[in-house]
Parts: sequence; structure tokens; C-alpha cells
Amino acid sequence: MIIHLDMQSEVPIYTQLEHQIVEGIAGGKLKPGELLPSVRQLASDVGINLHTVNKVYTRLKQEGYILVHRQRGVVVNPEGMPSATSEFLEKQAAELRPIIAEAILRGMSRQELTEIMERIYTEIALPTKEES
Repeated sequence: MIIHLDMQSEVPIYTQLEHQIVEGIAGGKLKPGELLPSVRQLASDVGINLHTVNKVYTRLKQEGYILVHRQRGVVVNPEGMPSATSEFLEKQAAELRPIIAEAILRGMSRQELTEIMERIYTEIALPTKEES
């Protein structure tokens, strides 16, 4: 998986990295049980501070997307991904609220917003997963 970070973006580097790893897992580019680079290796490869990578790995571990083994290193969770709990759904709704509000302010229709979400879902999830 290739990581592309925009150092000029207003989005923090750790957020960009976290999103790209999550998208890689969701899209099947990173498979369950697949070894990820060490903190030092990934930091060196993408040219960022190792504490930034460590923060991302810690967050991904807390979410259940990766596991950290002392011998094997960092791996995509081989037992699958966590389910969409009610807490997760509430978190998603809270994160979507300002995006939807801004879309409304800019005159987007519900259909336009829905089409964008469907396009992004398809780009990430297919053809490696069946659309639910």
C-alpha cells in the first residue's frame, strides 16, 4: 500500500495517515493478518516523525483495526474488524453532522450528497467486497 501525505493540507498528518490505513483495510489492499511496517520504518518511508506513526498505530489498535505483537510486529487484525456498535454509529453521526450542515449551506441537495457517499463507498469497497 502506498501512502500519500499532503504536508500542506490543513488536515493533520496523523489523521491523513490513519484515514489511509483504514481505507486500505476497508478496500482490501491490506488483508487481515498482513504485516504493517514498524513505526520507525513507516516514519522513515513517508518522512514523518516516528511519534506521529506511533500515535496512529495506537489509535488504530484502540479501534481494533490492528494488533501489535512483540515478535511479529504490527498486523492488520487477523480476526476481522470490529462491528458497528451503537457507540460507533453515534460517533459517525456526530462526525457527519457538520459535513451535512455545510453541504446544506452551500446548496447541495440530499441526492447530490447521497451520490457522493455512494461513489466513495463504491470506490473503497468494490470490487473487493460485496456491497451490502
